[in-house]
Amino acid sequence: MAAEEDPDRTVELLWRESRDAAPRQGLSVGAIVRAAVEIADADGIEALSMRRVGERLGFTSMSLYRHVPGKAQLVDLMCDAVMGDVATDTATNAVTSTTAGTAGTAGDGVAARAPAGIPAGTSAGTSADASHGWREALEGWARRGWALCRRHPWLAGVRGTRHVPGPNSLAHFEYALSTVAGIGLKPAEMIAVVGLVGRFVDSEAARAAEITTVERHTGVSEEEWWGARDSLYEKLHLYPTLTHIWEAGGYDEPEDSFEFGLRRVLDGVEVLVRERDVSRDESTWCAMCGTSMDQAETGRPRAYCSRACQQRAYRRRHRSAPRPGDPPGRA
Repeated sequence: MAAEEDPDRTVELLWRESRDAAPRQGLSVGAIVRAAVEIADADGIEALSMRRVGERLGFTSMSLYRHVPGKAQLVDLMCDAVMGDVATDTATNAVTSTTAGTAGTAGDGVAARAPAGIPAGTSAGTSADASHGWREALEGWARRGWALCRRHPWLAGVRGTRHVPGPNSLAHFEYALSTVAGIGLKPAEMIAVVGLVGRFVDSEAARAAEITTVERHTGVSEEEWWGARDSLYEKLHLYPTLTHIWEAGGYDEPEDSFEFGLRRVLDGVEVLVRERDVSRDESTWCAMCGTSMDQAETGRPRAYCSRACQQRAYRRRHRSAPRPGDPPGRA
């Protein structure tokens, strides 16, 4: 396997565990990543190349390959680097909001830089600030991801399901999962909820980035382009519903697509949470297979529906690599 295709090598770089290329003065993984982010912020991800990064730093592209094997791994490093800002915001928000309500205690949240993802005084798996509720916490996470994508529009152009997440990306994902912990959702539903919200943010970011890119390349704004489509508008009388909406001013003051969509997505999640809240006192679900099972009136609560599921869970924990899923948006 070529070095640039080796995901384990990417993991080493993301956690800076590599020892095979000591940093030269003015050239290091961090310097390369910062220069790459600056290029992508200014000109888009399509303009990024190892040659351009080398020129920006005053080195040849071959010098860069001693530190970063290729563009694919560089992109993973860039994504995790900018995710550090939102991970820090998330941890700070969680700590600040909790300490404000409970004097002398450390807040829940995740650290941005530490691979373990846990700041001092907190523990893994703790939920987001309960005083604000799961919806507010999850909404705040989505908004921070949206703001990150607006600061770095090129994130929307990073495609594919096999980008290796780094410590900042996993901290971001960990916090999102913590916002829906302890509210009655099954583990698979927690992942699905976070993925749903994250993909919504990604979709809106991709649309916004496309508009920005087209405007930059053509010099014509979105409003100007659509405002000049008189030949199209002359055809609208053929479509009565669209004509009614047009004449009623539906396009004059459109809903903000991000605000409208985020509310509706969270409304849907809230329906699921209420359904689980109604039934979770009467039964629970097997942590392995999701089968509904009744709980005994006395004794320790059951986590698995059968001994077989308990054994499968044990084997999965001790023999399988962690599967954090597809961290959302980078949102």
